[in-house]
Amino acid sequence: MNKPHYFLFVFISFIFISCSYKSTSYTPGITPPNYGSMNNSHQVHKATMRPYQINGKWYYPTTVALGENYDGIASWYGPNFHGKKTSNGETYSMYAHTAAHKTLPMNTIVRVTNKENGKSTIVRINDRGPFVAGRIIDLSNSAAKDIDMVKKGTARVKVEVIGFNGAISNSIPLTKNVLAQSEYKVAQTQTSMQLSKFLVQIGAFRNKEGAIRFQRTHASSHGYKAIIKEYMLDGTPIYRVMLSGFQSENEARDFIASQKISGAFITTE
Repeated sequence: MNKPHYFLFVFISFIFISCSYKSTSYTPGITPPNYGSMNNSHQVHKATMRPYQINGKWYYPTTVALGENYDGIASWYGPNFHGKKTSNGETYSMYAHTAAHKTLPMNTIVRVTNKENGKSTIVRINDRGPFVAGRIIDLSNSAAKDIDMVKKGTARVKVEVIGFNGAISNSIPLTKNVLAQSEYKVAQTQTSMQLSKFLVQIGAFRNKEGAIRFQRTHASSHGYKAIIKEYMLDGTPIYRVMLSGFQSENEARDFIASQKISGAFITTE
C-alpha cells in the first residue's frame, strides 16, 4: 500500500516554515485594526478579515501591507527549473525577475536587499517556496546575479513589500536608477492584501491512486476538506493531499499542533 510517509522525506524541511515566516496576526483581546481607515480596494475583502471563533478561541485573518519587511536567507533556482511551470501556472524563466515565496500573495512585488553587500533587486512572486528550513525567498538566476549571490548560493537578505498585482506602488520611495532597472511598472496599488488561502499538507505520493485512497480516508477531517494537488518534482508528478478551509495561518498551525500530524506543514494557494 502506498503510504504518505514514503515520500514525505521530499518535504520534511517544510515543517520549519514557522521559523522563517513572520506572522502579522493579532493577539486576542486586542482591538482589531481599523479597516475603515484603509483604501477602497481593501474594503472589498473587509468582511473576510473579520475575527472569528473556533472551539472558544479567537482567530484573526492575516493581511500583508506595503512596507512590511522580513529578514532571512535567500536562495536561487535556475537551469534545472527553467521552462517548467510555476505554482501560478506561468512558465518559469531564470532570466526574468521573479521569485518563490511560501505565503505572499501571487504577483506581490518585493525589493530584496542583500544585507552582506547592500545590493538590491525587485522581483514579482509567481511561485511557492523555498521549501528549505530557514529560507524565506527563492530568487530567479537574474535576480540572484543582481545582488551578487549566485556563486555563494545563499545570502542574508531583507525582503520588503513594495507593490501588489504586478505593479510597484507609487507610494513607495524608490530612486529613478532603481526603477529604471525594474521590469515592473509603477502605479497606484492597494495598501494591503489578504494572504492566500492556507492549506495543510498531510501526505505526498508518487502514485495517484494512493493519493486518492488517502484523500478518501481524510475526506472531511475535523471539518476540513481533503483535496489533491499535482506538482512536478524533477519532471515527476507528485500528488500532494491537503486539507483546505483554514481562514488564517494561526488556525492552520493550531490544527497541526492539536492533531499531532507527523510531517504536516502549511502552504498556500
